[in-house]
Amino acid sequence: MIMCEIIGRKKEIAELKRYYESGRAEFVAVYGRRRVGKTFLIDEVFHDDMVFHHTGLSPYDRRRKVTLKDQLQNFYFSLLRHGMEDIAQPKSWMEAFFLLERFLETCDNGSRQVVFIDELPWMDTARSGFLTALEAFWNGWGNMRHNLLLVVCGSATSWMLDNLIGNKGGLYGRLTGEIKLSPFTLKECEEFYQSRGIKMSRYNITQAYMIMGGIPFYMNFFNPSYSLAQNIDALSLTVRRSWGMSLTGSSILCLIMQKTA
Repeated sequence: MIMCEIIGRKKEIAELKRYYESGRAEFVAVYGRRRVGKTFLIDEVFHDDMVFHHTGLSPYDRRRKVTLKDQLQNFYFSLLRHGMEDIAQPKSWMEAFFLLERFLETCDNGSRQVVFIDELPWMDTARSGFLTALEAFWNGWGNMRHNLLLVVCGSATSWMLDNLIGNKGGLYGRLTGEIKLSPFTLKECEEFYQSRGIKMSRYNITQAYMIMGGIPFYMNFFNPSYSLAQNIDALSLTVRRSWGMSLTGSSILCLIMQKTA
């Protein structure tokens, strides 16, 4: 595990470190609105120890609905990318998680195995049996692997709360940890801008906060050589290009809040 230079997130990093060093099987859920930095945090903290990393396919902005077959094929490709060989594409989530078990057993050298499954809610397509398979994976295998740290992440907060944290079925009480990642505070925003060489008065930092809500993804677009007004105009242009909408700086906030909720 590496301890990298990350703006803020001290409490969350300490929690992740505690789970990593616990010496027992851990099942940790990380949730929070989109673009708040969940994936970045997990990638940075566990980069050197991650043996498997998978991201579900987004159901948004697509001409056709993402199917169970699409999600399974994507998971299969993740297994191949991480070095698993001589396997057929799984036809169900039960089969997919069994392949993950085999992969983790094959590469187990006794050290901590960090498995990161990002955007977990996207993988739970209609009538896919995903939650049942996840339950079987953890209850029947994962929770007995003392060196396994399973981190799951999701931006669909209601799904994470209803199906994992508040699960009333087979995953009831199975999570060993949960972390809600919130937007930056004003102080963390100031630290972020300073780390990027962006000189801003506290008044302008507050103005920027009112527009972007402390979401690091949007703050990262700021150019140190621009004024606040120029940066907001540039961000507005980026938003228009990305989402095909005509916006002014004053109307960005509502859209950002919708897109990151």
